[in-house]
Amino acid sequence: MAAGTGRHNHPVTQTPPAPTPAFTPADGEKILAENFAPWVLDLALTVLETGPEVTVLRLPWSDRLARDGGSISGQALMAAADTATVLAISAARGAYGPMTTVQQSTSFQRPVTGADVIIRVRVTKLGKRMAFADITMTPEGAAEPSATASTVYALLG
Repeated sequence: MAAGTGRHNHPVTQTPPAPTPAFTPADGEKILAENFAPWVLDLALTVLETGPEVTVLRLPWSDRLARDGGSISGQALMAAADTATVLAISAARGAYGPMTTVQQSTSFQRPVTGADVIIRVRVTKLGKRMAFADITMTPEGAAEPSATASTVYALLG
């Protein structure tokens, strides 16, 4: 019998694998609801876009997130960036899996006052055990970001 043929000299046909379903903003919202502490949910993040390369969330303006002087606190921005990165890595992997922050470095360029913040996460490297991402946090309608961050995550499962 020739290689690659079945019992009766018919070519062996393989069924191609089913395409992986797209990771949607609704998937991101579900991950938020099921995997984050209540105080993180109080940030009221919404998932605007998910994709294997870029994920976008909105951090709505809130007086509760403001510090002295009326701008959104750095702690709120850092928590939003960290949370958005989990969703971006999940989108890049096609599903949520356990992970933990190894490192996050945040730089603040200008305050955010009275505006929602658009958080864009770009996964720069996705390995088997580690993931890396860059984040920009830009007030809605602004041309320049208010803060940027880079993160490293350990993928646990």
